[in-house]
Amino acid sequence: MSLTPASADPTPGIAGGSSVPRHVAIIMDGNGRWAKARGLPRAAGHRQGAEAARKVLRAAGEAGVECLTLYAFSSENWRRPEEEINDLMGLLRLYIAKELGTLHKEGIRLKIIGDHTAFEPGTARKVDEAVARTATNSRMTLAIALNYGSRNELVNAARSLAQRVAGGEMEAQAIDEAAIEAALDTADLPPLDLLIRTSGERRLSNFLLWQAAYAELLFVDTLWPDFDGDALRLAIADFGNRERRYGGL
Repeated sequence: MSLTPASADPTPGIAGGSSVPRHVAIIMDGNGRWAKARGLPRAAGHRQGAEAARKVLRAAGEAGVECLTLYAFSSENWRRPEEEINDLMGLLRLYIAKELGTLHKEGIRLKIIGDHTAFEPGTARKVDEAVARTATNSRMTLAIALNYGSRNELVNAARSLAQRVAGGEMEAQAIDEAAIEAALDTADLPPLDLLIRTSGERRLSNFLLWQAAYAELLFVDTLWPDFDGDALRLAIADFGNRERRYGGL
């Protein structure tokens, strides 16, 4: 795997070589290019991408990661062709049908960030049922971003706090970073430690903008369908060699 770290300094820092991030988020990019390179339809790339997600989730759990967040469908993805959106929705339903039992058995809680209620009712219902079934699991959390956009998340948080102030529930002066974080979709998740993007692109694409403030960023050239457990272990090892100062010396 080709790693392209945000920082090229290989010297182990205060995190130590054995440090494991509590919360890893991944922008799963490159399904379409993977399929095109093989003369396959884009849907084939998405199916292989779902298999990569399964492998990475298992590896994350084995490594001791508390939460894995996957960017599955952004609020901008509605601009894609209707046929591709329908393929993605079908794949989501298939993933839930195939993996829900395993998630529950292994103590993994499923959480959704974003507004999945915008999906067609059958798909939204399947998602709700999966979330409800795994709600009491505590070994690990799998957060899936569906119809998610970070700017919209921040707008919703601002509106929620404004309504609380207007209703007399809190003073405007009480709005601080903690209050904003508590109003975000990720309020019950650990702080984001490591954000990975596959396929060689080097941007956040409206994903976890607030949460990534002090996260380590890692951009890899590997297309998402080829990203697997070994790739994640390499990413975690890279994280362990980073020095995290949080603005200090």
